[in-house]
Amino acid sequence: MHAAMNYILSLGGTIFVPIVLIIIGLLFRLSILKSIKAAATVGIGFLGLNLVVSLISQYLSPAVQAMVDRFGLNLTVIDVGSGTSAGIAFSTTVGALIIPIIFGLNVLLLLLRLTKTMNIDIFNYSHYALTGSIVTLMSGHLIYGLIAGMFHAIFSLIIADFTAKRVQKVVGIDGISISQGYATSTVPLYALLDKVFDGIPFLKNRNMDTQFIQRKFGMFGDPVIIGVILGLILSLLAGTGFKQGANVVIVVAGIMILFPRVIRIIVEGLLPISDAAKKFFNKRFHGKELFIGLDSAVTLGHPTTITVGILIIPITLLLSALLPGNHVLPLADLAFAPFFICMATIMHKGDVIRTLISSTINMVLVLYISTYFSPYYTNLAKNGGFDVAKNGTKVSALYVGNVFDFVIVQLMRPGILGIVALIIISGLGIYFSIRRRQSQSEKHDSNITIDQ
Repeated sequence: MHAAMNYILSLGGTIFVPIVLIIIGLLFRLSILKSIKAAATVGIGFLGLNLVVSLISQYLSPAVQAMVDRFGLNLTVIDVGSGTSAGIAFSTTVGALIIPIIFGLNVLLLLLRLTKTMNIDIFNYSHYALTGSIVTLMSGHLIYGLIAGMFHAIFSLIIADFTAKRVQKVVGIDGISISQGYATSTVPLYALLDKVFDGIPFLKNRNMDTQFIQRKFGMFGDPVIIGVILGLILSLLAGTGFKQGANVVIVVAGIMILFPRVIRIIVEGLLPISDAAKKFFNKRFHGKELFIGLDSAVTLGHPTTITVGILIIPITLLLSALLPGNHVLPLADLAFAPFFICMATIMHKGDVIRTLISSTINMVLVLYISTYFSPYYTNLAKNGGFDVAKNGTKVSALYVGNVFDFVIVQLMRPGILGIVALIIISGLGIYFSIRRRQSQSEKHDSNITIDQ
C-alpha cells in the first residue's frame, strides 16, 4: 500500500492531475482527443507553474535567509517548509492510508449530495495526513488519527463549496473550487474580517484593487513597476550586492507577469472540461453542478495575491521577532507566502488594503500554531527518519500553522466526545452550505424569470 501511494505521489501534479482530468472529461462525454488535449494543457500549465515556483526557491529563498542573518533572529524552531512537511505526513501509517480513505469519503459525500466538490488535488491530501498523524501521535490510536484526517477533508470540502463562485469569478472559469487543506482553513478568518472591514469607514464601500491603484497612480500601478519596487524593497532589507539584488528585482517583476500567464494556460485547459460538465449536468441532472477541487495555486495569477504575498515576507519576519511566545524562525516556507494568503484576495475581491491587513493577522496565527505543533512535528520527523530533526534540532513549518489542524487536534483530545463535537460542527457546516446553495439557486431562477 505504501509503495503504491509513493508511486502515485511521485507522479506529481503535472502527470496525476491530467490523468484524472482525462477520466473526468470522458465521463462528461468529451471526446478522447479533446479530453487528452485539455488535460495535457492543464499539465503544461502546472509545469509552467512549477518553473515559476522554482524561481522563488532559487532567488527569493536566499534573500529571506539573508534577511534572517542580517536581523540576527534568534529563534529555536526551524521552519523546514511544505515539501518536507508533505514527506513527513506521507511517511506515517496515516499517510499510507489517507489517499484511498479521503478519495472514497469524497465520492460518498458526492453521491449523498452533501458536497459539490470532487477534490482531485491528491498531493495536498498531505494536509489531512499531517492532521491525522499528529492526532495519532497525541492519542496513541490510529483510528482517531484517520477520523481526524477525514474531518479535515470534510471541513475543506465545505469551504470549497462555500467559496466556489468567488473563486470562479476571480480565476475566470466555471466548475472549479479550491479544496486545498491549508487554503480552506484561512477562509473563516478572512470571511469574518471582511464583515468587520465593512463597518470601518476607510475600508467601507471601496475596492482598492490593483486596477484602482493603476488608475490612481498611473504607471506606478503597473504590475511590472510594482514588481520592481517590491524587488528593490526585498533587496534592500536583505542587504544584497548589486548582482543578487538585480536578480531578485527581475525575479519579483517576472513573477508578477509569469504567474498570470501560466494560470491562463491552466484555465485554457480546464475550459473544455468545465463546459462538458455543465452540458452533462444540465442534460441529465437538471442543471446540478459539480466542482473540480484544485490546488490554491490556480488563484496565484491575481496581482493582489502576488503583491501582498511579497510584502508579507518582511512583515512575517518582523512578526516572528516581536510576537511573545513565538519560537518559529520562518525560512523554507516564507518565500512562498502568496500560497498562505491567496484566499484573502478571493474573500476581499482583490482589495489590496483588506488583503494585506487580513494576511498579517493570518500570519500571526500561523506563527503561533506552528510553534504549538513544533514538538509533535519534531517527533514525526524523527520517527520518519528525516535528517532535519537530527542532533536535537527542533523543527516545524509555516505549513502546519493551520487553524483546522489546531481545532481538530483540540477537539480530538477528549476522544469520543470530541468526535461527536466534530460531527455536529460538520453537520451544521454541510446544512448551511446546502441551504446557501438552495438560496443561490432560487435567486438565479428568479433572475432568469425576470429577464424573460
